[in-house]
Amino acid sequence: MFVGVVRVEIFLPGSNSLKAKRRIINSIKGKIRSKYNVGISEIEFLDKWQHTLIGIVGVSNDSKFLQSSFNKIVDRIKAFRDINVLDWSIRINNEFKTETGKFVYNESST
Repeated sequence: MFVGVVRVEIFLPGSNSLKAKRRIINSIKGKIRSKYNVGISEIEFLDKWQHTLIGIVGVSNDSKFLQSSFNKIVDRIKAFRDINVLDWSIRINNEFKTETGKFVYNESST
């Protein structure tokens, strides 16, 4: 199993309020989420009108597929009007430490 993370730092030069920023970012998130079936969220600079950092995560059993999908996502984000991509990074990992244990569900009897 491979887990990938993309970080995309964006500048929104035309945004003059948090509401305007939210409209643009929500549009980007909705289009990326529906087309590529990934998790996407604004993760930093939430209170800045013209600056944001978007995080995107995906899981696959094929690292090449994940890398290809992430490259397409970054290219798609770069193609949006009204934004400038300042920086981006892709990280794919398949090394996980796991703990085994027993899950216990506690029902309260009140």
